[in-house]
Amino acid sequence: MYELGYAALNPSRAMADASRLLFKNPMNPMAHTTMGKSMAAAMELYERTTRRYGKPDWGLTETTVDGVRVPVHINPVWERPFCRLLHFERAFEHPPRRPQPRLVVVAPMSGHYATLLRGTVEAFLPSHDVYVTDWADAKTVPLTEGTFGLDDYVDYLISVFHRLGGDCHVLAVCQPAVPVLMAISRMEAEDDPYVPKSMILMGGPIDTREAPTAVNALAKDKGIDFFRRNVISQVPWPHSGAMRHVYPGFLQLTGFMSMNLDRHLKAHADLFRHLVAGDGDSAEKHREFYDEYLAVMDLDARFYLETVESVFITHALPTGQMLHRSMPVRTEAVRRCALMTVEGEKDDISGVGQTRAAHKLCPHLPDEKRAHYLQPGVGHYGVFNGSRFRSEIQPRIADFILTQEHQQASGQGNVTPFPRQSGI
Repeated sequence: MYELGYAALNPSRAMADASRLLFKNPMNPMAHTTMGKSMAAAMELYERTTRRYGKPDWGLTETTVDGVRVPVHINPVWERPFCRLLHFERAFEHPPRRPQPRLVVVAPMSGHYATLLRGTVEAFLPSHDVYVTDWADAKTVPLTEGTFGLDDYVDYLISVFHRLGGDCHVLAVCQPAVPVLMAISRMEAEDDPYVPKSMILMGGPIDTREAPTAVNALAKDKGIDFFRRNVISQVPWPHSGAMRHVYPGFLQLTGFMSMNLDRHLKAHADLFRHLVAGDGDSAEKHREFYDEYLAVMDLDARFYLETVESVFITHALPTGQMLHRSMPVRTEAVRRCALMTVEGEKDDISGVGQTRAAHKLCPHLPDEKRAHYLQPGVGHYGVFNGSRFRSEIQPRIADFILTQEHQQASGQGNVTPFPRQSGI
């Protein structure tokens, strides 16, 4: 029904776009009147609200390192059916003077594309060798590739860390905080030599029993059967992933929008006024934000349902019940990989304390290998993007990474390996 509705609106959307161009044409006398500007603004709003937004471009072609502009080339260096690892390779003419640690940014697989972290990547490019997990839209993955679950997610992360030889730090934004901690716990329990040097968990639902939000309460109250019955659908033809069971992107977007509906309505009303008033800068800021925000992707049903059940309903990780490939995930095994947690004071998705709970689950880490930071005055989005992230959060993360690099280079970070688990 969604696909049919979208197709049915195509003619009217095309007419609206043509009308917008007509009323904005300087050769049209009405374009200079309030009525003409209002018509053009109304047509643009209609076209934008009925459009399907595709995957945005990264738009990161250069950065500044040591005061010198350096071109940036985005290249895939690892690939699986549901993910690619992108390397933001900087073309240096001369080697940089400062250390450039490898940083793997694990983007959330929660509806939006990895490009949502454009600002995060941009902030780290001058001082880090950045890699990003680029998750695939499930409706584009053929059913012959099989399903994708939480175990597969952890396997992908372990494979990425092996690809980089363990010489990296990992930054998990929101949802991937749980699978990243799972992957590193499994690697530590096996005394894997390729475990990352540190993990930075930002606004992640490690223990949703701490300061539960409306999102947590909904999952707990409804139960997993509610989500299985009401939000799971099959991908229709002609998508390449036809017949795959997914949590559709348009349903996720409905949930995102309904949480702050008044704010979104006001933003679009403001866009109309900006267009009529000729305030192009404000209108462009609106377009940039919503071009990203409204671009959503489908999630494989297996991954979505397993995550909801284990993270938000049964709290499997903090209660010691989490399994990976039928083997227990022992977070207490984490001894070599340093841990930093970051939270936002006004986060209404992952409440204050949910991410910090990771420190309780890793009791054998020495004090010099752990840190926590609570950023005042920011919500969930502000934890990884925006002016306060650039000026206050990112420098602290960079300092933590460099500290771990120095400690390991000087041999201060050596610890006794965790006893291996029988059967691993």
